[in-house]
Amino acid sequence: MALSTHRTTTTLLRYLTPTISSLRHVSTDCSSSTITVETSVPFTGHNIDPPSRSVDTTPQELMSFFRDMALMRRKEIAADSLYKAKLIRGFCHLYDGQEAVAVGMEAAINRKDCIITAYRDHCIFLGRGGTLLESFAELMGRKDGCSKGKGGSMHFYKKEGGFYGGHGIVGAQIPLGCGLAFAQKYKNDENVTFTLYGDGAANQGQLFEALNMSALWDLPAILVCENNHYGMGTAEWRAAKNPAYYKRGDYVPGLKVDGMDALAVKQACRFAKEHALKNGPIILEMDTYRYHGHSMSDPGSTYRTRDEISGVRQERDPIERVRKLLLSHDIASEKELKDIEKELRKEVDEAIAKAKECPLPEPSELFTNIYVKGSGAESFGADRKEVRAVLP
Repeated sequence: MALSTHRTTTTLLRYLTPTISSLRHVSTDCSSSTITVETSVPFTGHNIDPPSRSVDTTPQELMSFFRDMALMRRKEIAADSLYKAKLIRGFCHLYDGQEAVAVGMEAAINRKDCIITAYRDHCIFLGRGGTLLESFAELMGRKDGCSKGKGGSMHFYKKEGGFYGGHGIVGAQIPLGCGLAFAQKYKNDENVTFTLYGDGAANQGQLFEALNMSALWDLPAILVCENNHYGMGTAEWRAAKNPAYYKRGDYVPGLKVDGMDALAVKQACRFAKEHALKNGPIILEMDTYRYHGHSMSDPGSTYRTRDEISGVRQERDPIERVRKLLLSHDIASEKELKDIEKELRKEVDEAIAKAKECPLPEPSELFTNIYVKGSGAESFGADRKEVRAVLP
């Protein structure tokens, strides 16, 4: 195990935070002025020329990145506490550490573009315009939740925000995402679908079947492998003969991205959207990391060392990277950023208090969202003779 731990840690820590000298500073006199930043590491392409490492941003965007990621982080830490207090039951998979993927992706697309993901979905939902109240209410099974309290942690949903879940079966969202892309092409929309999955799902057969169909039909499908390096408790190199997931599409081009760098994610997603609209599917591998275990039932320390986790926090944390950019460009002071974090903590606490006051769903909700409305479906008793209810 000593050998395998060293191998994983070396891979995870080779991407260091960019130094101040690597940043090219353009005037930041106003919130709309342009700053050009070089990504932490180069993009690596498969059957495609990668985009430039130089990314344009603004003080306003960097501040929004900081606020959004800090809010996501605080929300997930609060969910951890609620779970331990038994106010959240069942499965619960937290996203802290991976926030740059959600935030960078949103910066490159619009709400008519679709996103579909697996069960680590809380922060993707927030990025799509979901509220803290909807989030915490759903986690606690309350009727004001985004899925009316019936979905729980793994089944967040916001169709009006272009977010199609939240899916509990490993890899099952991938064909659905390609189906969304098919609908977009069928309707001649100039939009794309981002289908997210983890490295643990990257060996699923349905991924390759859906990818084949997407390539045959040149669908605007962007498959995003959020590679946090562990499928549950199994390191990537123990589960995949070829863990270069961006190359796994073979005939479909791919791009490897530092998923702990929000600006790199933005650049890659913008590049991928342009490609998909013209040429069909592309794979993005986001090299990222989760701080929590696979789920709340996993302490996350039996298959990796605490030194590995703390090392990633110190060298690659997405929030700290943006914090350093804000400080180095004199966009905000350390005190101002700490004040923002205090305010976000207050927002989260207030949302939790409101969610706790929300009522539970009515028992009749058990029968809704099952059959097509008005179909006249009936519910019988155990003897199959007495009609107990006509389903809505």
